[in-house]
Amino acid sequence: MRRILGIDPGFALVGFGVVDEDLGRYTTVDYGVISTPKEERFAIRLDTIYKGVLSLIDTYKPDAIAIEELFFFKNQKTVIPVAEARGVIVLAGIERKVEMYEYTPLQIKQALTGNGRAEKKQIQFMVTNILGLAKIPKPDDAADAVAVALTHLQTNETLSDNRIF
Repeated sequence: MRRILGIDPGFALVGFGVVDEDLGRYTTVDYGVISTPKEERFAIRLDTIYKGVLSLIDTYKPDAIAIEELFFFKNQKTVIPVAEARGVIVLAGIERKVEMYEYTPLQIKQALTGNGRAEKKQIQFMVTNILGLAKIPKPDDAADAVAVALTHLQTNETLSDNRIF
């Protein structure tokens, strides 16, 4: 059995999804978000994310962490804060000595739908279908994190150039 912690980085909401794989069968263990209050100073928000990820690692003891790579941002005002949040997420994984892998949105779409230009609804449909869920994980950040975890489980780690730690 393998357990993967998928993470969709952000600074207001960090999506997470924990998925187990056993003999080709996938099971959802948990999903949700780490949220940070917008009225808090940014450094405190980063600390909340860092401690939240450490807590997830300690609670679920994943074999690996899969994180969505920052690939393209429409909003230039958020790219640096999201990158800083991603940094503390990676630091938490390194501190707990958990292997980490990153996947671009294109790789996630390709792995789950076979189409690198798939729409968000198609990804959500595949997440729900693959895991046999009654409904799409909410909020979207959690669904995205589950998609990242599934992408990792469907990727051959020994051939992957996606390992970051």
